[in-house]
Amino acid sequence: MQIDRALLLRIEHLARLELSEASRETILQDMNKILGMVEKLNEPDTETVEPLVYINEAVQPLREDVAEDWNQRDVAFRNAPLSDGSFFKVPKMME
Repeated sequence: MQIDRALLLRIEHLARLELSEASRETILQDMNKILGMVEKLNEPDTETVEPLVYINEAVQPLREDVAEDWNQRDVAFRNAPLSDGSFFKVPKMME
């Protein structure tokens, strides 16, 4: 497939672009190069290749989900930029 000037002008119109003549020529050449590279993907014979569903067959071991009582406010507030010891302080968002 080749992109000609008429198709480029239609794409320009649909994308609401206003290109100069120099830009049109550059883009036309670039788009045709891109289509040429994409067409190369059709060249290899892939009839005997099975589709890849997963990269590997390994199963991710999951840890057991155990609920714990976590009451360490001082640890949580240690990383906060602003706090008063009981609450996180954040900048006011609305007036």
